[in-house]
Amino acid sequence: MSKFIFVTGGVVSSLGKGITVASLGRLLKSRGLKVSVLKFDPYLNVDPGTMSPFQHGEVFVTEDGGQTDLDLGHYERFIDTNLTKDSNVTSGKIYWSILSRERRGGYNGGTVQVIPHVTNEIKTRIQSLAENSGADVILVEIGGTVGDIEGLPFLEAIRQFRMDVGRESSLFIHVTLIPYVAAARELKTKPTQHSVKELRSIGIQPDVIVCRSEAPLTEDLRAKVALFCNVEEKAVIPNPDVESIYEVPLCFAEARLDEIVLEKLNLPAGPADLDSWRKLVNDIRNLREKVVVGVVGKYVSLPDAYLSAAEALRHAGIHQGTDVEVRWIEAEDLEKGRLEILEDLDGIVVPGGFGRRGVEGKITAAQYAREHGIPFFGISLGMQSAVIELARNVAQLEGAGSVEFGECEHPVISFIPGSPQVTGLDGSMRIGTYPCQIQPGTKSRICYNEELVQERHRNRYVINQQYLDRLVGAGMRVAGVSPEGLVEIIELVDHPWFVGTLFHPEFKSRPTRPHPLFVGFIQAIMGKKKG
Repeated sequence: MSKFIFVTGGVVSSLGKGITVASLGRLLKSRGLKVSVLKFDPYLNVDPGTMSPFQHGEVFVTEDGGQTDLDLGHYERFIDTNLTKDSNVTSGKIYWSILSRERRGGYNGGTVQVIPHVTNEIKTRIQSLAENSGADVILVEIGGTVGDIEGLPFLEAIRQFRMDVGRESSLFIHVTLIPYVAAARELKTKPTQHSVKELRSIGIQPDVIVCRSEAPLTEDLRAKVALFCNVEEKAVIPNPDVESIYEVPLCFAEARLDEIVLEKLNLPAGPADLDSWRKLVNDIRNLREKVVVGVVGKYVSLPDAYLSAAEALRHAGIHQGTDVEVRWIEAEDLEKGRLEILEDLDGIVVPGGFGRRGVEGKITAAQYAREHGIPFFGISLGMQSAVIELARNVAQLEGAGSVEFGECEHPVISFIPGSPQVTGLDGSMRIGTYPCQIQPGTKSRICYNEELVQERHRNRYVINQQYLDRLVGAGMRVAGVSPEGLVEIIELVDHPWFVGTLFHPEFKSRPTRPHPLFVGFIQAIMGKKKG
């Protein structure tokens, strides 16, 4: 029988519920328990696949091709486990399922209502994940904040769920804000009190309160929160700001959060083995070198749009004892000729994306890296931009471009062979994990040290095979191919480190196991700096 932990949030969004869930998951796994995670998002989109990254950040891709919330990236990186599309459920998915069943007559002509039909569907998703994963503990994060109207069905569902499984099998954790009022020079508990009051008004009494704050909580404040929110003082867990998010599990361990959870759930477990995690945090605190990597994108005003790529760079840096400063560069600034912003970079990354906006700036970044010998890493659209640049400026294919952006004289980037030739949101997508054969004698083969790898994709366009010979003649090397013959990895022959991937390697990077290509990229930067 699985145990269930429900995590809600109050006062404001972006408090770090995802990091809280991921950190607790890490602690429980360190005790030998099998952990799985479920994120409920109250918005009506079926999934975030068609949403602008400006709305909710990047779209994270699971092994089985799920397009999910970015918090699943946190879960995978901290807990070091591969999740599935079933780990992210939106209101859109819930209502789609219910209405489809209603149209088929599945409710025998009855009136379909939020209670019990919507709440039952939510509870079914929780139980289904527990059965399919076989996990000892299921962590469930409820997106949004208490009081949001769209989140009420989920809160009602988990209230009912506790009645179904009992108190020894379920636990409520509430993440809330203790703001610092500068004028008064003190932390204030009143917002937390009101948030818990709101939660209790719908029938949920939190068992644990995680308090986010700028400064550490005093014992007096913890006692006050415990008194007014009706929880044990030891169950008021401080979560102050830290330099690295990877310190949070150790902060929770110090506050004995995992011990409290195991006690309340009556769940036997072994002692926590956090040696590898303590080494990770110690390595982060003692980085010897520093490099600056420019990430050229069109959503850089919201860095969460490229969260996994930025974390993968940091993971590789930690592995090399190097602090990687990520410098966000707006692609459209490069289109205006502002090349000076590239001058002091040690490396350039051009991540993925869709749409015409900013593409010429990404192409400019690839050209600058190629001509100046700067280590370059292009991902998905970043790889396609590098191919277009090479075709235009080295292979003399004037007017080279991609079918994604309309008609062009030389479509060196074209549709996936055999797929419907449709651009935009209606186009077919190659998504999820696919195999890639790594070619011998390439930098990629040195990085992977494997012949066959599995990588996650989210792309609609590939290198046009008709132009392959021309591109190879211009200095491009095919370093990885799919079983169908699609070019998965490209390199430049006469360059210190110039690699482009059709897939998204950042989704598989872990803080304790950085992705091989990102490690190779940082190694190339370090090697170039040392001459």
